[in-house]
Amino acid sequence: MKALGRRDVMGWALYDFGSSAFNTLVVTFIFSRFFVDVIATDDSGAIIWGRSLNISAVVVALMMPVLGAIADYSGRKKTFLVVFALQSIAFTLVLFFMGPGQVLPAALIFILANIGFESSNVFYNAFLPEISDAKTIGRISGFGYFLGYIGGLLALAISLGMVSGWVPSTNYLNVRSTLLLVAVWYFVFSLPMFLGVRERAERRSAPFREYLRQGFQRLSATTRHIGELREAAKLLIARMIYNDGLVTIIGMAAIYAGAVLGMPQEAVLRMAIALNVAAGLGAFGFGFLDDRIGGKKTLVITLIGLIAAGAIGVATKTQGGFWVAATLIGIMMGPNQSASRSLMAKLVPEHKHAEAFGLYAFSGKMSSLLGPLAYTTVLSVTGNNHRLAMSTILLFFVVGLFILLSVREREGTRLADRLNEDFRSAGGAGSGSVAP
Repeated sequence: MKALGRRDVMGWALYDFGSSAFNTLVVTFIFSRFFVDVIATDDSGAIIWGRSLNISAVVVALMMPVLGAIADYSGRKKTFLVVFALQSIAFTLVLFFMGPGQVLPAALIFILANIGFESSNVFYNAFLPEISDAKTIGRISGFGYFLGYIGGLLALAISLGMVSGWVPSTNYLNVRSTLLLVAVWYFVFSLPMFLGVRERAERRSAPFREYLRQGFQRLSATTRHIGELREAAKLLIARMIYNDGLVTIIGMAAIYAGAVLGMPQEAVLRMAIALNVAAGLGAFGFGFLDDRIGGKKTLVITLIGLIAAGAIGVATKTQGGFWVAATLIGIMMGPNQSASRSLMAKLVPEHKHAEAFGLYAFSGKMSSLLGPLAYTTVLSVTGNNHRLAMSTILLFFVVGLFILLSVREREGTRLADRLNEDFRSAGGAGSGSVAP
């Protein structure tokens, strides 16, 4: 497979540059804290926020495998990406109007915005194999995450100025206006992907009912034969576990820093900037390592680093110690996500990529239920003991690491290559055991 060129790579990566503003400002560092401290008027804010992450995860998990299969069949990955991205942008704009006491409306609107964001990422990830080849997939995946973290970093820097005094604080306008920044940032930097990156798959026109039927048939065939893609299946299971820990840390970091260490919003944002710098550099540097030593070994290194960083974060009683933990998490977080994506792409045949990343999203989102659920359950039982709640998350990294060690990367890559050849030999109809 030949890369389509630098223009396509840059357009694809700029989507991450734009969409990361949502993940960084809304999910992780600003709106999550605003929801808990201001919109919620009692101690239930953190629990409701965790439940909102749970609900959006369930919806994405249930939708994406079928929609991914439909996208593969119809040749409309980019159409799905655009629709879900615009959904996220529109509901982010609506969040601007949320204020104290509007807990349920704010939670519902956030859920809809997050569903759009997470769903669009499924189809964004599925474009990776189209703009790379076996020799460059690791570094291009890493470059996408690198630009994503740079985008999050710049959006955070602007938000810090807005929160700190550029915008009046009357009616929390300084904080709420960051949501307008997210929506505009997301939209503008998505345009190169929307308008410029080509989709190679041939489009099929059919009634919606036929799309739906084909989607379920393709998903059913892949699920029946997933044992033949056993290395990809093992990666999905491992990621289901370790990604759970990562999602929970990202979603609860700002809340934890405020509740346990008393960090004010401005200090959290400064730490977030440092974390994004570390994550961007980690994703970029480890992308080359991924191409050199393979995705599995890269993932093992990052998981060991995340376990160490999590232990430091739980044990420390100072903001300085938490800074050390957050920086190490950042260095390992970017390459962990990047190597997971590139390894998945290598273990699955080309004509199954959107569908496979639908299952990839399913594994990630179903796993995202357990982490926030475990965290919020410990909070409920212990009377908001955030330190104990966060310590439970380390187990997800440990278990995920042990499962990952069983993945045989070379064997899985050879199988995917053979299935690609079978598919091409059959004129695109698919002759391998894993049905097209």
